[in-house]
Amino acid sequence: MKHAYTPEDLLEYLYKETDPRRTQAIEEALETDWTLREKLAVLQASRARLDRLIESPRTETILRILHYARQEKVSSNA
Repeated sequence: MKHAYTPEDLLEYLYKETDPRRTQAIEEALETDWTLREKLAVLQASRARLDRLIESPRTETILRILHYARQEKVSSNA
């Protein structure tokens, strides 16, 4: 039986969030379906890029959050 796995299915598999029966079914499909393997490879590459990505908020954003927090603290103490 051929099953059309969605990107969400593959993401769950990639992050090991599938139950054992579903994991086995996806692995069996991956053995025979090269397009599914290609889709999984794209997701794996994307995850690897995201893992290497380092982002920080702008200084202005941090300062605004701190300013807001100070205002909230003052108003709650009043």
